[in-house]
Amino acid sequence: QVQLVESGGGLVQPGGSLRLSCAASGSIFSRLTTGWYRQAPGKQRELVAAITSGGRINYADSVKGRFTISRDNAKNTVYLQMNSLKPEDTAVYYCNLKGSGTYYGLDYWGQGTQVTVSS
Repeated sequence: QVQLVESGGGLVQPGGSLRLSCAASGSIFSRLTTGWYRQAPGKQRELVAAITSGGRINYADSVKGRFTISRDNAKNTVYLQMNSLKPEDTAVYYCNLKGSGTYYGLDYWGQGTQVTVSS
């Protein structure tokens, strides 16, 4: 069983920056796709960014050029650097680990961390 612990959320002014971290337990982190999702009040959860075990990265159009996802397999940690934050980025951000191929069906979620962008 994999457990995910997120940190780094908070209140920031428009144009500011935050860095989210997600630390995972277990020994299969490096073999899974890691991603960040977010859910704003009254909206569906959406993918923000993901990085595969091979390093392929995908971003939502709304965050391209502003957010950067990265992973450190030695630390079992995935990061989301968020710059030029906008009020519409306000949401609960969730870390996700998802398996494919041999690890198809594995799907783990963190507890979520609140990001609020407001002046």
